[in-house]
Order: sequence, then structure tokens, then C-alpha cells
Amino acid sequence: MLAVAGSVSLDTIRTPGRTLVNTLGGSAAYAGISASYFTKTGLIGVVGTNLAQRHRRTLARHVDLDGLRTEEGRTFHYDARYGRHLESRTTLKVEIGVTGTHAARTPDSYKKCRFVYLANSDPEQNVRILEGFENPKFAMCDTIDLWINTKRAAVIRMIKKAGAAVINYEEARLLTKEHGALACAKKISSWGAEHVVVKKDEHGALLYSGGEAYPYPAFPVRRPVDPTGAGDAFAGAVMGYLESGGSYGARAIRRAVAYGIIMGAMTVEKYGIRPLLGLDRRAIDARMREYERITGF
Repeated sequence: MLAVAGSVSLDTIRTPGRTLVNTLGGSAAYAGISASYFTKTGLIGVVGTNLAQRHRRTLARHVDLDGLRTEEGRTFHYDARYGRHLESRTTLKVEIGVTGTHAARTPDSYKKCRFVYLANSDPEQNVRILEGFENPKFAMCDTIDLWINTKRAAVIRMIKKAGAAVINYEEARLLTKEHGALACAKKISSWGAEHVVVKKDEHGALLYSGGEAYPYPAFPVRRPVDPTGAGDAFAGAVMGYLESGGSYGARAIRRAVAYGIIMGAMTVEKYGIRPLLGLDRRAIDARMREYERITGF
């Protein structure tokens, strides 16, 4: 089973086409549901008592919830607005809720997991979570500008501890103080990450692994309407595919990133987390065959 640690939140997302209020979101929710189409997945996180039962049922249809603690109080809430052409996102409000007073913990039922994904969360907490596993085979982490600006040294320690990293291009530049995706990836690799994936949104991604760089073009999205969670779905697919094969060799990682491209693209085609619900592996693999055809991957 793949263990995914991170946030489960209530999001208010304002796009030019629609506004979603208190919709299910969070890095662990997007990544976990995405990963679930490749392998059994369990979530590690903390939510408040105000998380609606319909959201719990949605999660439970896709992932194991033994690691999702419920504490008295309010669930993490994120409120953001996208620009007219989805080219920018402005954070309007962040309410930490119970995540500010209660730490997520690795349940006993997950401790033997071989593959672990540490989604966007406090890097110090992520390291503690990772240390709760008995002998993980492969771990990958992500981060965001909040932690880079406030806990940069801890982010670097987390990357070294995990041994693999996936990060948005803008955050990669902020973290490394380098310019260019390859330069960023090389810098992150020098801190102890054997594999680095730099997500470049509508421009695809770059994998740096074994001293080699592998660029990935984006999948041609039919009609992007909401970029929320696309990067998390990308990472979830990468980790889910790797866990399903039990391998993290060069060939497996290269193909896993391609699946990440596919799942990220599917996420932006509808609003909120809905595009990830009700999929089947055949639809995902059909997209993969199309991606192979148009890119020669």
C-alpha cells in the first residue's frame, strides 16, 4: 500500500467560470485519490469535526482512512482566486484549523508501507511522519512557498531524508535560488535527492534522475477550467504507479512521470476534485496511449 501524508481541506476556489465553496480539497486528498487508480492508498492527516460526511464518503470510496484523524475544531480552509486566464492564483485566506494544534501520526497499519509520499505540509512534521515507517523502500516529498520562506533549512533536511522530490518550478527557483528547471533540479539533487521532478504546469515537467535530464511535454488539455490540485494529482499518480510495480528503477520512474502528466491534465478539465472521481484505469491508459502517440514517448 502507498501511504500519502498531507492536508485534507475545505477549499473555496474562485475561477472565472465558477466559484466552489467549502469543496473537498487538500494535497493528500488530490494525491491520494489520483494514486488510488494505480494501487491501494492510505491517507495520513488531520481534519476537524466540520468535515461533511459526504466528503468522508468520497474519500473512503478511493482511499483507506486509518491514518486520517478527526479532532474537535475546524478543518483546514483555503480560499483563493484565479486570474482571468488561470495564469495566476491569489491566496485570499488560510485558516489552519486543527492542523495547527494536532499533529498527524502514522498508524500501525501503515508502518510497513514500502512507498511513502509526503505532500505539501510542514517539513518538520513530514520528517517525523517518515520516521514512523519501519523500512520504506521509496519516499518522495513536495513543498510550497510557505515552507520555503519560513522553514527553508527544514525543507532541505526533508528532501535529504526522503531521497526524492517533486516540486513546482516557481517553488524550485525560490528554494534553490537558481534559474532554469535543470539548474534547480541539479541543486536539489546535490542535497541528497536521487530523483527530482520539476513540475512546469502547462509546459510539462522535467525529471532529473541518475545524472540525466528527461523533459516531458504537457498533455494537450482540451479545456482547462481549474488548475487546483493538478500538481498533487501529478505526484499521486507518480507514486501510485511506482508502488503498483514495486520498483523505482530508471525505466519505472520515467513511465511514472508520464502518468503524472496524464493525471495532472485530467484534473484541470473540470472544477475541484470532481475530475478525479469516477475514473477508471482504462480511461487513464487510453490517455497514456494518446500521449505516447503524440510525443513518441
